[in-house]
Formats: sequence, C-alpha cells, structure tokens
Amino acid sequence: MKKVLVTATNYSLYCGPGKKLLTDYGCQIIENPHQRPFRFEELKDLIIDADGVIAGVDTFNEGLFRLSSRLKGIARFGAGVDNIDLIGAKACGITVTNCPGVNASAVAEQTVSLMLCLTRQIPRLNNSIREGKWDRIMSHELGKCTVGLLGFGAIARNVARRLQGFGPRIIACDKFPDYRQAEIYGVELATMEEVLKYSDIISLHLPANEETRHIINEGSISKMKDGVLLVNTARGSLVDEKALAEALRSGKAAGMGTDVFEQEPSDPANPLFSFPQYIATPHTSAETYENCEETSLVTAQALIDIFEGREPENKLVVFE
Repeated sequence: MKKVLVTATNYSLYCGPGKKLLTDYGCQIIENPHQRPFRFEELKDLIIDADGVIAGVDTFNEGLFRLSSRLKGIARFGAGVDNIDLIGAKACGITVTNCPGVNASAVAEQTVSLMLCLTRQIPRLNNSIREGKWDRIMSHELGKCTVGLLGFGAIARNVARRLQGFGPRIIACDKFPDYRQAEIYGVELATMEEVLKYSDIISLHLPANEETRHIINEGSISKMKDGVLLVNTARGSLVDEKALAEALRSGKAAGMGTDVFEQEPSDPANPLFSFPQYIATPHTSAETYENCEETSLVTAQALIDIFEGREPENKLVVFE
C-alpha cells in the first residue's frame, strides 16, 4: 500500500474526487489536521514513510527529502513551486509536478474583486455604515483606469478577460511576451518601466524567485503614479512590506489589496493592518470548490502516474 501525505488543508472536505482516485488505487492518505502549513519538525516525522506528497505551501527541502528512502513524487496543489527545492528533489530522485493554469479562474476572480474593493472602497464603506455613518465617498470607475499587469501568464490573462467587460486600458509586461494572447485579450504589451509609470492599478502575477523578490520596493514605487492602487494575489515576497507601509502612509499609494504575505500566517501586529486602505485576505484566492476538485484530480493522477512508472503531466524535475 502506498502512503500519500497531503499537506494541503481541508483535503477530505473539499477534494473528494482526488481522494477517491487515490483510495481506489489503494493508497493510504495522511491528511493535514491543521488550518496552516506543517512546520518542519512536524514534517520530519511524517515524511519518513511517505511514498508521495500532495503539497500545499509548506517548505520542502533536501534536508527533508533525505529523511525518506520511499518518497517518489511531490504533486504541488497549485502552480507556484517556490516552496519546493527542485534541485534537492532531483538529487534525491524525486519527481515534482504542479498544476499550471488550473487555479487561474479562481485567482483571477479574487484579483478583480480586490480591484473593485479598492476602487469603490467597499470595505471602508461597509465598516462606516455599520458604525451608523453615511459616508458617501467618491470613487473612480474601473473602466476609466489603466490597469497594469506585471506578468502575463495564465492568471493575468484570465484577469484581462474579466476586465474586458469593464473596459479599462490594460497594459502588461512579461519576461517572455506572448503577442498573440495579448491581442486576444486586448492587452498592450509594454516594458516594466511603462507599466509602473502609466498604471492607475498595478496587479502582480509573477513567480517568486530571487529575481522578483521585493520587485515592489522603494525604487519601483517612486516610479508609479501618485495615488496608485496595488493588488497582489501572487506571492508575498514580491512586495517589500516596509516600503509599502511608507507608500500608504505618505499617500503615494492610495491602497493595496493582497491575498499573500511575506510571513504566512500573517502577523496580526503587522503595521500594514493599521491602514484602512489596506485590504487583506488570508491566501484564499484559489479556495473555491471548483478549483479544489479539479486540482485534487490533477495531483492524484500525477502521483498515480509516478507510482506506475509513467511520465506525469507538468513534470518539473528532469533526470539525466
């Protein structure tokens, strides 16, 4: 019997199709009982006899891999793999897969929702009216804004498609620009400098790596419009939170909507929470019933393929 460790949360509750696929194959499933990622000390004991892992955002490194002689595959429950040491996995003969594009619709919806909350100041007005106030605050229309996308992958393209109904100008920059997709979604491809300079709203859709760490910093913020709005549903490491706090304090940035943080779970004492124009959700962009079911099937099939010696889809580690 193969043992599969699932570190993604709420697996039995929301991932029935994938769980059934694994149990029908004969797997024993060890689930995450917490509403948070596992800590290293917790994973050390669980990884020893695991044949496969369905990974959330927990950290998996070579030190952890070396503890298990049975581990054959890690299927990332999502697209980003910045939490998985791919070089270490390769050194230990462990296949790693992910699910690119599967969560794109869910994350795009959250991204546009944050844009609307920022432009129409919905959280602030909701709190105000509950306090007995009648603050009829003036807002900007999303359709009259220029929206800049840093990164133009699957999620950003889904954002652009949803924005078409509102009618804003959309510009985007990407390391590997796709001109055909840009034409389909009515997006102008530009340089990063141009996106920073001309956008009223800037939405982040970049992977987390050394190149992109703190790409939103004091220098890049200084190049933005006064009163810019920022949205981040990608990774917390993209934003220098100290620089962001100063931008919110000075008014350089009129607001920020985020689903991700440099430290997760977030620290309630984070100074950013003192700003009413800072709108935050607890890394829930991909938490939809539809995405969880589809991702559960993709990850389960990936592990079964690995166990059977077949080439899984979306394989990230190539062995010599």
